[in-house]
Amino acid sequence: MKLNRNLIGKQYPPQDYGVTAEATMRYAQAYNDANPWFLDTNRPGGIVAPPMFGVVVGWMPIMLVMTDADLGADLLRLLHSEQDMVFYKPLAPGDIVTSTATILSMEEKATGETVVVEVVSVTPDREPVQRMFFSAFIRGGSRRERRNEEASRGERPEGEPLFRVAQTIDADQTYRYAQASGDYNPIHTDESVAKMAGLPGIIVHGLCTMAFASKVMIDQCCTGDPRRLKRFRACFLRPVLPGQTITTAAWAQPGRDGANVYAYEMENPEGKVVIADGLAEVAAA
Repeated sequence: MKLNRNLIGKQYPPQDYGVTAEATMRYAQAYNDANPWFLDTNRPGGIVAPPMFGVVVGWMPIMLVMTDADLGADLLRLLHSEQDMVFYKPLAPGDIVTSTATILSMEEKATGETVVVEVVSVTPDREPVQRMFFSAFIRGGSRRERRNEEASRGERPEGEPLFRVAQTIDADQTYRYAQASGDYNPIHTDESVAKMAGLPGIIVHGLCTMAFASKVMIDQCCTGDPRRLKRFRACFLRPVLPGQTITTAAWAQPGRDGANVYAYEMENPEGKVVIADGLAEVAAA
C-alpha cells in the first residue's frame, strides 16, 4: 500500500506539552549525559532541557501523522532516516510548548517511499522554540538495498577530524530511552518483534544515538553550554545495538551567519557509518 499523496500539506491539530524537571533530567540520564546544565538544580538560573529533549515535545505531533490511517504507513517497515532540528530558545522546566505537525513531502524511491514531516514549536506567546524535520523511510525492498541506495549520501570531509569520542551503549539503554522519550516502538524493547521486522534483534532508537552525538558536540564544540547548539542534523544509515561502542568524529566547516559549523559522523565497532552527513551549528562564544 502506497502512501497517500493527497495528504501532502496536511496540518494536524496542535499539541501542548508542559516541561518538567523530572522529564528533562530523566531524558539526559537516558543517554548518559551528566552535564550540570541538565542535572544540577542548584546552578544559578536553574537547569535547562537537553536540546534533544525537543524530540519529546514533538513526539505526539509526529505520532499523529505516522498513525494516521489515511496516510497508510506500515510502522513495522518504517525506518527513521533523518532528523534535522533548529533551536531558537532553550526549554526549561515550567515551559508550556505548543507543537504543530505538517506533512511537507513524499517521494517514491527504488526501495520504498519517504515522508518528511515538519514540527514547529512555540510558546503561548507564539515565540519560536524549535523547528524539527522528521524524515521516515517506508521499506519496500530489503535493508541491504536500502543501504546501497543511501550509501551515496555525501562523503566524509577531507582531513583528520578535530576529535574522536567513543561511547558505549548500555545493555538497558533502549528501555531507559523509551521511558524518557515516549517512543515505545517494540523494535527497541522486544527482541521477537524486532526480528519479525527483519532486524537482528533489539536496536537502539535512532534519536538515542543522535542524543549521544549531541553530548559529544556540546562537550567538545560548545564548551559544555547547550544553549550554543543552534542546529543539529543526523542521517541514520545503520542500526546500533545495545552493548556496542560507537565513535563520533567531527570536522570544522566554513561558518554560517555568525555560527561555527561542524560536520560529524558516527561509526559502529566495525568502522561502518551509522550516522552520516551529521551537521552541528554552534553560536560563537
